Amino acid sequence: MTARLLDGNLIARQIRESVAPGVASFTAQAGRPPCLGIVLVGEDPASEIYVRNKVKAGTESGLRVDLRRLPASSSIEALLRLVEELNRSETHDGILVQAPLPATMGKSAAQSVFDAISPAKDVDGFNPQSVGLLVQGRATLAPCTPSGIIEMLDRSGIEIRGSRAVVIGRSEIVGKPMAMLLVQRDATVTICHSKTPDLPAVAREADILVAALGRAGYVTPDFVKPGATVIDVGINRVTEEEAVRRLFGRDSPRLADFAKRGSIVTGDVHPAVASVAGALTPVPGGVGPLTIAMLLKNTLSAARARAGLA
Repeated sequence: MTARLLDGNLIARQIRESVAPGVASFTAQAGRPPCLGIVLVGEDPASEIYVRNKVKAGTESGLRVDLRRLPASSSIEALLRLVEELNRSETHDGILVQAPLPATMGKSAAQSVFDAISPAKDVDGFNPQSVGLLVQGRATLAPCTPSGIIEMLDRSGIEIRGSRAVVIGRSEIVGKPMAMLLVQRDATVTICHSKTPDLPAVAREADILVAALGRAGYVTPDFVKPGATVIDVGINRVTEEEAVRRLFGRDSPRLADFAKRGSIVTGDVHPAVASVAGALTPVPGGVGPLTIAMLLKNTLSAARARAGLA
C-alpha cells in the first residue's frame, strides 16, 4: 500500500478561489477591501517567511494587508497598545500577531495578546471568547489550522461522521480546537499527549490520526491502522545530516536538499508511514498552505460581520 498524498497547495488554491467572489462583493458594497492587520515583533527568520507568505496571499486575493512591525526590544505594553489601536480602527477587520514573541516579553505574553484582541477581529480564533464559542459549536472565526484540516478532509472525500479520530497534541492552537471541530462533525475523538500510556496502541485505533506534537518523525508505522488518514501538522527543521539519513534512508533525494540548504523541513510523521496509511499529508505542501487560506477566509467573514453583511 502507498498512501494517497493530500495536496494542501491545491486545496488551499481552491479555498482562495472560493473566497475571491466574496472579497469582490464586499469591496463593492463597502467601498474598501477587507483589511487584515498583521503585527510582527522582531526579526525571527521563520516568522519573516510566514508573514511574507501571508501578505502575498492576502494581497493576491484582493485583501488589504497592513503589516505593522515592532523591534524585538519592544515591551509587552507597547505591543498591547498597538493591538488596542487596531481594535479601535474602523478599517481593520482582522488582527493577527505573529508568533513566537520575543522571550523578553515574558512567558504569558502570547496569552495577554490573545486576551487583548477583539473577538470580532480575532481571525486566529484564540481569544477566550472565541474559544468558548468554538466549544459551543457557534464559532464563526475558528483557528485556521484545524479548520483548514476539516476543509481538506471534506474536499478530499474523507468521511468524518462516525469515524474514530485521535489527535496527538493538546495545544491551544491546534490540538484542542482540532478535537472540538472533529467532535462537532460527529467523530469520536481521543486526545493524546506525552503522558498517554501505550500511545501507539491508542493511535492505531484511529481512522483519522492528527499528529501535532512538534517532534520530527515521531509517529512511526506502528502508530497507524492500515488505511487510516494521517494528518501531519508538524513543521520541524532537521539540521543534522545523520538525522536526515535515519528518517529518510541513505539513498533519499532529501539528502541532496540537505546538502544544498544545510537543513530540511519535515513533519511529525515518519516517512515510512506512507506504506501503511491510506491517505497522508506531506510536509511541506500539506497543512501549511491551508492555514493561510483559512486566514483569508476568516478575514472576509470578520469584515462581513462588522459591516452587517454576514
